[in-house]
Amino acid sequence: MNEVMWDRGVEWLAAAAKDPRVCKRDWDQGEGIALLEAGRYWDVLSVPDRLGMLALDLLWQSARPVPGPTLVDTAAHRVGFFLPPDPGSRWIGAGLRHASRGSWVAVPPPYRPARFVEWLVPPDGTGSLHAPVTLELALRQANGTLAVLTPLYAE
Repeated sequence: MNEVMWDRGVEWLAAAAKDPRVCKRDWDQGEGIALLEAGRYWDVLSVPDRLGMLALDLLWQSARPVPGPTLVDTAAHRVGFFLPPDPGSRWIGAGLRHASRGSWVAVPPPYRPARFVEWLVPPDGTGSLHAPVTLELALRQANGTLAVLTPLYAE
């Protein structure tokens, strides 16, 4: 990712903060994490890491557009997909967590990881997000694959 895209990604993410200047200062001088409120510019669907990594791999297939911003939290073993805000949406499934208005998300800057949180696909500053229908299809396919593979690992 080049410096211009980083700058745009920083501005886009920081816009979700109550005070974007403080957010950027915390990224640079603090612990590198900002708590940003979901629901205004984006929602986040958090899923277990095995499911999320497999779904992201499916989303990278060349027949689809480039995936939207995606975080991984290696301590919590979760992958977070940034989606358009939709307070009425219902994501149902084992281990799925939907962060919308009133929820806070720990976010590092797009240019480096912080603690256990890092970008798998950093925001490019254009506002592009995961398409909910495309993400749902990838999660369903990944879940089906995991259902087949899990018994193999149990042996």
